[in-house]
Amino acid sequence: MAKIENKDIIEALKEKTILEVKELVDMMKEEFGVDPSAVAVAAAPAQAAEEESAGSGVKTVVLKNAGAQKLQVIKVIREATGLGLKEAKDIADAGGNVKEGIPAAEADELKAKLEEAGATVELA
Repeated sequence: MAKIENKDIIEALKEKTILEVKELVDMMKEEFGVDPSAVAVAAAPAQAAEEESAGSGVKTVVLKNAGAQKLQVIKVIREATGLGLKEAKDIADAGGNVKEGIPAAEADELKAKLEEAGATVELA
């Protein structure tokens, strides 16, 4: 039997309905005695720990004050987060976390963009 490549499996999964994928997961549980979703959940913390130990670190960008150019700050927030206008405006009005748990380099870049737009920002 020829070995099936992972990319071929992914392409085949794209063609299945959600119900068919659920049935496949159930079959995998029965056949191998392992819940594939449990493996994915267990892998995520291990990957995060590995990235943190590699010195990448994670940061949270905290908006303290939108400043006089609030519209420009809202535009940057929307661009960085994909939030809607109302949600981005709420952050600009009240302050708070713009983006959480992002790599330090990305956090520094976002902080610079927000400060360029006139906001007061901290990294946590």
